Amino acid sequence: MYARLFVVTFALMLSTLAHAVSDEVQFADDSVEVSLLTCSPHDEIYSLYGHTAIRYHDLRTGEDWTFNYGVFNFKASFFVARFLFGLTDYELGVVPFSVFKAEYQRFGCTVTEQVLNFTPKEKQALRRALEENYKPENRVYRYNFLYDNCTVRARNIIERSIGDERINYEAQRLGLPLEDDCNTYRKLLHRYTKGHPWAEFGDDLCLGFKADLKITWREKQFLPEELMSDMQNGRIFGGYGGVRNLLKETRIAVEPGVQFVKSGFPLTPNQCFYILLALSAIVAALEYRRRRTFVVWDALLMTIVGLAGIFIGLLFFSQHPTTSTNLQILLLCPATLYFLPAVLRRRPTRYWKISLILLILFFLGSLLQDYAEGMEILALCLLIRVCVNIYLGAQGNRTEKK
Repeated sequence: MYARLFVVTFALMLSTLAHAVSDEVQFADDSVEVSLLTCSPHDEIYSLYGHTAIRYHDLRTGEDWTFNYGVFNFKASFFVARFLFGLTDYELGVVPFSVFKAEYQRFGCTVTEQVLNFTPKEKQALRRALEENYKPENRVYRYNFLYDNCTVRARNIIERSIGDERINYEAQRLGLPLEDDCNTYRKLLHRYTKGHPWAEFGDDLCLGFKADLKITWREKQFLPEELMSDMQNGRIFGGYGGVRNLLKETRIAVEPGVQFVKSGFPLTPNQCFYILLALSAIVAALEYRRRRTFVVWDALLMTIVGLAGIFIGLLFFSQHPTTSTNLQILLLCPATLYFLPAVLRRRPTRYWKISLILLILFFLGSLLQDYAEGMEILALCLLIRVCVNIYLGAQGNRTEKK
């Protein structure tokens, strides 16, 4: 009898202890907040599209970390060239949230915090996944601006942390089509380069016609503010948690401040190319009167076009899929440099007839690809050169025959 009483008492003690431990673990997990941080753009060229990070905040212990997949060394050798060719390595960095917050306060950026409506198990899974990613052998990854950047990495690790459940974004759930001004990669980027015409020109010069193909809602989420918008009305489906809102709360972690905008080049790309077009027209008029071409002007334009063509041609071998098959190479043709010596020596050359064919194809290509600002104006400049050289060349041949 005493033995049975002892067993029952011992079992009750174990049960009470287990409940106490469970309550303590539950309390510890409930004190944790995991959040998606979305930072608004500032004036530096690399930040025009904003930024994304993850916050892990334990309200009970005060532990407060920011996990940032956007760490890179801008001073690394050949950084810009490696970035263009898709060979840039980024890594996961971890800093106290106070340090992260101070940095964006200095930039004058707004940081929006979306607290995830995760269960204790999902919070633990996210913490373990982030710690695994932060190991030296895992923290470095090959960065791709459109397909694998800091925002995509943050979204993917959040989604993986909910196990058998899945996140359903409202727009996807309702089957809503993307609006016309954001249904391609190029149009989306244009939203963020307004007021930065030369940054937009650089983007459009590098991107080929694949950047003008229609994209999905999920592909749109490579941009921080687009992901933030989609997550606002997201739901979690499946598993044991049932259907629930993805977010528990949205708040401003860093209030907007004063941003100092640096003055850029005073002329836009269009204005520069219109000046070039005016000069081309003036030169052509003088040539018509003299019945002789200015080979120095031809050489200048051919050198600019040829060097730009080499740059465009090299991007065909980039690991960025959207830089291949860039139809602007019909205008900015690297083969132009091959014909340059013959033009300088005024020797007969097929260059002008070949250029005429390429220009026709270039204008037809505008039906498939949205060219960089001013490219059509540059094409008109070259068309003037083609017409002048073909006409004066034909006039010269007639004079020689006479």
